[in-house]
Amino acid sequence: MRGLTIGYVLRRIGMFFFTIWASATVMFVIPRLAPGDPINAMVTRITSQAGYVENSAQLIQAWRERFGLDDSLWVQYLRYLQSLLTFDFGYSMAQFPVEVADMIGQALPWTIGLLTISTILSFFAGTAIGALMAWRRTPGWLRLFLPATLTFTAIPFYILGLLLIYVFVFTLGLFPISGGYRSELEPGFNLLFINSVIQHGTLPALSIVLASMGFWALGMRGMMITVAGEDYLTLARAKGLRPLEILLKYEVRNAILPQITALVLGLGGIVGGTVLVEYIFGYPGMGALLYQSISNADYTVLQGIVFILILTTVTAVLIIDLLYPLIDPRITYERR
Repeated sequence: MRGLTIGYVLRRIGMFFFTIWASATVMFVIPRLAPGDPINAMVTRITSQAGYVENSAQLIQAWRERFGLDDSLWVQYLRYLQSLLTFDFGYSMAQFPVEVADMIGQALPWTIGLLTISTILSFFAGTAIGALMAWRRTPGWLRLFLPATLTFTAIPFYILGLLLIYVFVFTLGLFPISGGYRSELEPGFNLLFINSVIQHGTLPALSIVLASMGFWALGMRGMMITVAGEDYLTLARAKGLRPLEILLKYEVRNAILPQITALVLGLGGIVGGTVLVEYIFGYPGMGALLYQSISNADYTVLQGIVFILILTTVTAVLIIDLLYPLIDPRITYERR
């Protein structure tokens, strides 16, 4: 591949595995520094629901042995690394005997579907707005309208979500208030179920798009202004190229590289979900699952979710780093 060397690729792959190991180690340590005990929290929760748990002390001890919490930290750490290597995250502490992999497998498709679509829509909408805001030939009426699209950027996702619920659910009654689909439907690839999924996902996606596209627009506008005085643009105009062709092939193409980097990183991190948005809308994604695992001190689920988030994010960084020379021929890792 032009612009890459074997040595650089090997160094990046080595850094890839080191980053995963270091991040996983930090993720092992942090929950254990927090106050409280997951088994005690689980038994307390059961007691509050049932009113009384017989032989609670023996139950706590049995569960601590079952999850290996009485072993030394080194033994727990080695067992933890082994589980990550095999993607066997064990059982949920809060919902035993449900396996962590099954819980993540049920939540992950919902988050990937919601955030992939909303992130891509926000990227294209924000990038187009930013490019038009900086383009000299943008019509005057459009220049007055475009800044108004950025007003939602100042509103956090969850506040905007509450506003959308009030307007479109309680006032207009156009969308359901929560969930991923109607409870009476059987999940499957059919029009009725797909329509229900779209209805339930529209407001969460809309809140993300409206609140985030302003950041894409401001970033693109700044880069467009940066490249506006470059010599290649002066040459393109001197050659008599059409203004729209200059915009797309010269200005946007040279200004969009940081946007693509941010997009890849955003797509790499979508498996973490948007905790507050999914919680507000009752959406059954990874964000809601992450919130539940933190609330219940569920170490195993928390570690499984964060490890997948680390893996996808680091993989996205590696891919975009290796693809830079293809996106922009000016970038090279070859020694001169």
